[in-house]
Amino acid sequence: MTRTLLSIGHGYAAQALARALPRGWRIIATTRDPDKAEAFRAQGHEALLWPGMQDLSPVLARATHVLSSVAPGPWGDPVLNVEALALREAKHLEWVGYLSTTGVYGDHGGDWVDESTPLTPTTERGRLRAEAEARWQALGLPVHIFRLAGIYGPGRGPFAKVRAGTARRIIKPGQVFSRIHVDDIAQVLTASIAHPNPGAVYNVCDDDPAPPQDVIAHAAGLLGLPVPPAVPFDEAELSPMASSFYAESKRVRNDRIKQELGVVLKYPTYREGLAALLAAEGEKPAED
Repeated sequence: MTRTLLSIGHGYAAQALARALPRGWRIIATTRDPDKAEAFRAQGHEALLWPGMQDLSPVLARATHVLSSVAPGPWGDPVLNVEALALREAKHLEWVGYLSTTGVYGDHGGDWVDESTPLTPTTERGRLRAEAEARWQALGLPVHIFRLAGIYGPGRGPFAKVRAGTARRIIKPGQVFSRIHVDDIAQVLTASIAHPNPGAVYNVCDDDPAPPQDVIAHAAGLLGLPVPPAVPFDEAELSPMASSFYAESKRVRNDRIKQELGVVLKYPTYREGLAALLAAEGEKPAED
């Protein structure tokens, strides 16, 4: 049977997975946007307009793998609200992946967490993710949960803001974030697909949780530009979404992706990741 990935909400990380899968895979991508659907078809994928316009049941009946990148909302997980029965009735599923967030752990004051840490989300976004995880795990399918740290990669790095002079180093004492390059997310997902372990939960992050201001300063140094000004968190006037990221501070362990899946990170810290992004833009680091 042709290996068929149904990618529900075919976003940034899922597109990286599609690029990483070997030839011969059939990839069916869902999106709300007709223009994105056309772009996916141009990449050689099948595309469905979902939710609302097309039924996933016939596709799920043939899928061997499913990845959901769809975030939950106030009324729960929109995929499960509509497609839970079709998922349960799917006959050929070998692997189901759900992209969650390390936000499910809540605030730990900069201490370390791993996959065994109790879920104590402190934000609404984290609470909804924890609830969605539980619903996916209750389906009775070969579900794998991937708790992603802050994602960066091509088109999602700090260089544009640093060049434009709009970047800020927001200082909140004790604040640290974990991060992950999108290509390493794809590497973790492909490794899990190759070695499925139904029920497994994986933290997907790099080796170096770091204060956000350090990342901005490093990016400026690579560009040979002045380090952006420091702004105290209390004076930063952040959006509610941005503020929610600063509501929690923790260091996330990634031992399981290395020990169980054999993953060797391409970008074990933001330093390697940012250098690679700059090189992809055709520039050499100023520090060289």
